[in-house]
Amino acid sequence: MSQRLVIAGTGSGAGKTTVTLALLGALIRRGLSVQPFKCGPDYIDPTYHTAICKRQSRNLDSWMGDKETVKSIFSRASKEADISIIEGVMGMFDGKDPLKNDGSTAHISCLLDTPVLLVIDASGTARSAAAVVKGFQAMAPGQIVAVIANKTGSEGHFRLIEQAVMQECGIPVVGHLLKMPGVNVPERHLGLVPAVERGDLNSFFDALAEAAEKTIDLEQVIKLSTAQELPALQQTIFDKKEETPVTIAVAKDAAFHFYYEENLEMLQAQGADLHFFSPLAGDPVPSGADALYIGGGFPEEFAPVLAAQCETRKSVRNAIESGMPTLAECGGFMYLTNELVTVDSHVYPMCGVVEGRTRMKSTRAALGYRELMSMRRSWLPEGTIVKGHEFHYSVFEHTEEMTPAFQSNSRFGNKSDGCTVFNTIAGYAHLYFPSNPDVPAAFVKAARIYQQKKVIT
Repeated sequence: MSQRLVIAGTGSGAGKTTVTLALLGALIRRGLSVQPFKCGPDYIDPTYHTAICKRQSRNLDSWMGDKETVKSIFSRASKEADISIIEGVMGMFDGKDPLKNDGSTAHISCLLDTPVLLVIDASGTARSAAAVVKGFQAMAPGQIVAVIANKTGSEGHFRLIEQAVMQECGIPVVGHLLKMPGVNVPERHLGLVPAVERGDLNSFFDALAEAAEKTIDLEQVIKLSTAQELPALQQTIFDKKEETPVTIAVAKDAAFHFYYEENLEMLQAQGADLHFFSPLAGDPVPSGADALYIGGGFPEEFAPVLAAQCETRKSVRNAIESGMPTLAECGGFMYLTNELVTVDSHVYPMCGVVEGRTRMKSTRAALGYRELMSMRRSWLPEGTIVKGHEFHYSVFEHTEEMTPAFQSNSRFGNKSDGCTVFNTIAGYAHLYFPSNPDVPAAFVKAARIYQQKKVIT
């Protein structure tokens, strides 16, 4: 048997992240090794999981990754952990399709045969809470094993909900969290402010853990998390290949830190040594790099500093113009353009590789899953299919016609996506390498070709 639990919510804003962090902190205080996960494509919530657990949180996405991929990621990360906690995404049944569970928290629970603890927003409700829980039970027979009431007004308020749910739904309400006006996770346009930007979070984590210890039955939570061991997988997409090593430079700091950990590990499995550098700190592209990876993040929040690092911007431009295979996603794509224009119309020079500018908007420009097919041979062969996710508040304004990198398929139809310039693929979509292992293999192969050319010249 093993210990694992999904923390689902009735909808966005119910308090999944608050409850998850409170439980993570309380379980760690009990001396347990806790492995955190996040359902769906979100990058930010996992930064908090990682900070509190001191173990890398992982994304579990059943639309971008197939069943075996989800199981492989879960099993690898959960080794040697006492308990695994999986935070859900949006409402329990919200995913890719309103008529199916694909990509939803409920789907992850089924794939991993994992019991669900349902978080409800208790604000302004008592007996009606039972009707909400009963509706969720009807769509997920046998999956929900307990309830936590979030944002209760008092112990008495909690007891009203507890009695109603237990009578009508037949499952325990294992505790509650009172409204905590002074304890919250700050937000900005893409959701929560990442943990990497918030400095010392110990007092914040302590407050949540203490709240959980006071009002949640942790022993019952642990007991309810018991589940059958998952079957061992014989082969996975993370198996190491015996190949000539190459060096991939990866931009990583507070401006660029949106990376799926599995993307990085799949590059390593193909024989890549990852060399991290910080554009914010003025680091140039590392000497000896054979490829360059610039992920997403919040370059708009650090635009003055990024613009001031002239030598770093020059080193990125020189590397790309030399033909170095490069992948730039979302914030990385913004960094490669000529200029970044903030909401208040300040203009900051960027790397000047992609002809055009990105302009920040006060409203969301795009959100959703993407299925992408490469359109033009760069380092990625034409016709390669890869899945990903897009979420941004900026728009790209090109100053000359660009060669699109992908044909993108979304619920809004097909459209051209991203661009290719030199040997670079750049665009708003965050690619999910586990959706097609040929993508990291092609990136590392291109790095080897570039490496060999450097030797010859």
